[in-house]
Amino acid sequence: MGRVTERRRVIRIRDGAVSERADTLVAEEPLEIRLNGKPLAITMRTPGDDFALAAGFLVSEGVLGDADELRNIVYCAGATADGSNTYNVVDVTTAPGVAVPDITLERNVYTTSSCGLCGKASLDAVRTTARNPIDDTCGGAPGTPPVLLTPELLARLPDQLRAGQRVFDRTGGLHAAALFTEDGDLIDIREDVGRHNAVDKIVGRALQDGRLPLARTVLMVSGRASFELAQKAVMAGIPVLAAVSAPSSLAVDLAAETGLTLIGFLRGSSMNVYAGEHRVALRTAAART
Repeated sequence: MGRVTERRRVIRIRDGAVSERADTLVAEEPLEIRLNGKPLAITMRTPGDDFALAAGFLVSEGVLGDADELRNIVYCAGATADGSNTYNVVDVTTAPGVAVPDITLERNVYTTSSCGLCGKASLDAVRTTARNPIDDTCGGAPGTPPVLLTPELLARLPDQLRAGQRVFDRTGGLHAAALFTEDGDLIDIREDVGRHNAVDKIVGRALQDGRLPLARTVLMVSGRASFELAQKAVMAGIPVLAAVSAPSSLAVDLAAETGLTLIGFLRGSSMNVYAGEHRVALRTAAART
């Protein structure tokens, strides 16, 4: 298994003083995801939670939507010329009867720590492959009230996210994603060089634990809210996505079309609600101003 952090030599310059020391950096290595033995995608990620990452990736792709559809995930031995295991190749085996995409050279996807699913930013693709539509009732009785979050609750989430970034404290080089209940209780938190990988790790673990769809939850991410992150939230049935920075225009379009509540620039008591404002107690906030 690869290390989460590595040490590298660095020259430090502070107020004109020069010194040499070892610095702790976040590790970044490729992970090849195979589906039923066939190469599907390569992503650059921080080693750790690789099985959850692969499972979450396949949820985002619309391949998996339920734990029963996943048979097994293993590291592939013999991935190098000398037959050693690099722990950088995983093979996901689906249960019999699960429809899988046509894996061709054109279908293979390369992802990076910055862009997520390159070239697949399509509203139509999400609409046609969503397995867990956003449902506030979580299958409950008719009349179940939708998720309703106060600005005060939302304002607490960034600090909780930051408090859980243990590797970030040592490296300063990781993004994070956290999943909360509608009451603001932390369910899970993951770190990675890529925000989309951190989200995949959360969604994949939920799939493995049989907790999809993730209704009545809030996904909080460091940095911006890209289309890819909105896509992953929608595919997992998460009704609320919040980010400390800006969303992209396509993320807002996707949120508006699918019913996702999208919040950006969530910093302290300030935030922008770009879509799905019915889940935010705006009147309560206005009464205090």
